Amino acid sequence: MKNLNPKTKAICYIICSAFCFCWMSIFVRLSGNLPSIQKSLFRNAVAFVVALVLLKKSGKGFHLQPQNLPIFLLRSICGTTGILCNFYAVDHLLLSNASMLNKMSPFFVLVFSYFILKEKLTPFQVGVVCVAFVGSLFIIKPVLSNLALIPSLVGLLGGLGAGMAYTFVRMLGLRGENGTVIVAFFSGFSCLVVLPWVLLNFQPMTGTQLLCLLGAGVAATGGQFSITAAYTHAPAREVSVYDYSQIIFSALFGFLLFHDVPDAWSFLGYALIIGAAIGIYCYNNRLLPS
Repeated sequence: MKNLNPKTKAICYIICSAFCFCWMSIFVRLSGNLPSIQKSLFRNAVAFVVALVLLKKSGKGFHLQPQNLPIFLLRSICGTTGILCNFYAVDHLLLSNASMLNKMSPFFVLVFSYFILKEKLTPFQVGVVCVAFVGSLFIIKPVLSNLALIPSLVGLLGGLGAGMAYTFVRMLGLRGENGTVIVAFFSGFSCLVVLPWVLLNFQPMTGTQLLCLLGAGVAATGGQFSITAAYTHAPAREVSVYDYSQIIFSALFGFLLFHDVPDAWSFLGYALIIGAAIGIYCYNNRLLPS
């Protein structure tokens, strides 16, 4: 990686992140019929420990600006909601469908950035968000006869929660907060929120299930730090479209491991959402040349 230019490094990192998050979902599915809240505890506990170790090794410690605490809390509430919804969707939908609904988050970032950060939206960006939303409807299939309607709506809510969380991450970044501190705060907050429920409703796990949940935590941690590394090497507008490689990984491994086969409507939804992502990628790079 040393001889690669920054943009190529960023692309490699973001594809690595997509691969890691795909395996996080696979481990969550493989862990079996455990509550989504219990699964999320292990996912966040691993990230929390790793983030604390990195902060200690860096010598910077866990420090945040007190005036930014409300934003940290909002980021953590939205992120926790996003993870719980995403894990529920992974357990009840095709792996590729759950991943694609979660990948609606970049479009929600555009919307929330307009309302929260007061960043302007152009007519083209509004149109792209509408196209992506229509694509999500082809995956959700909002008719009462669809038995997966509720999990699909929960999956979309997960993408919305993640989108709002990323908007607050952007706000914290603009205010000079350390990325590892943001990860540590969010992971620790999520663990504290779900811990009482897990203690009161703990479902015994087999050794295999425990290993799968630890694997999910390791994969998620790798994904988080890989995507952070990607965005330190190149602007999001130049590389974010490569994050959609997770859909390819999810479709491939979903078929090989779980025999998941999306229907034609889902494929149409994939095409619309990925097409919208490519459209906004090309638009941003034309509008804001490197």
